Amino acid sequence: MDSGTTVDTEALVELALEDALSRLLDINTPPTLARCMRGALFPGGARIRPRLLWAVADACSHERPVAVGMAAAAVEFLHCASLVQDDMSCFDAADTRRANPTLHRVYGPGLALLASDALIVGSLELLAMADPQDASLGVAMVCSLARHSGARGGITAGQAWESESEVDVSTYHAAKTGSLFEAAVELGALCGGAEAKAWSSTGRRIGAAYQVVDDLIDVLGADARRDKPVGVDAALGRPNIVNELGVDGARARLVELIDAVLESLPECPAPNLLRARILEETNRWLPAGVHRSAA
Repeated sequence: MDSGTTVDTEALVELALEDALSRLLDINTPPTLARCMRGALFPGGARIRPRLLWAVADACSHERPVAVGMAAAAVEFLHCASLVQDDMSCFDAADTRRANPTLHRVYGPGLALLASDALIVGSLELLAMADPQDASLGVAMVCSLARHSGARGGITAGQAWESESEVDVSTYHAAKTGSLFEAAVELGALCGGAEAKAWSSTGRRIGAAYQVVDDLIDVLGADARRDKPVGVDAALGRPNIVNELGVDGARARLVELIDAVLESLPECPAPNLLRARILEETNRWLPAGVHRSAA
């Protein structure tokens, strides 16, 4: 029923993550590696990407709850693995993540790197076995997540752009942030029996909007909903859209992007439900002074 009623997927996501992690660990897993992998996933952040995946799958009227859970976990596994690497001394040299010591500070850089590797490989394994009755779904989802994680505009490229002397801001942001949002939307669509390609632009726009939020908060400061350090972009010489557009310009760009997402959703069985859930999610992470509500 497309009533516009929002659905809280927080508990579903956490259960899916616990289930997925249990599938990837057994008696052959070194105990400290297992603890390190768990430490990368829990306690979690906003879980925006898996929640978005679930919202798209619901809007497409999926009938594969197990596959949706596995896909949601896979996206979050990859996101958390990227955070582990981003925090390491060779990149941000961060001491804390989500109000806790970073993994490389607790377990050392070797185990932190291995844990991130295990989560990346594990994310693909989860997708491959998401629906034993439909191998083609697993292949399509693995291809999507791998593409958005690699060197051709994926999150690996996004991290690597930080080592270049000249960086185009839109290219950098599309890879570092937008690519995994695009993957989340595509996987949700695939679980709902829709074409991934038709949903790619929606994912890119949502990723672009979230990046503007990230840049604004890096400049203006965090609020009670986020525990991210501020001023990181300036300290590390990274591109930030606020530097190009100013605070007011970045705020206007954010509202423009959210409107574009809401106005250009692909055809699906429950578009109003998806619009409501996108608005619900954006209200969770809009920075102070930015307001966007349903018309």
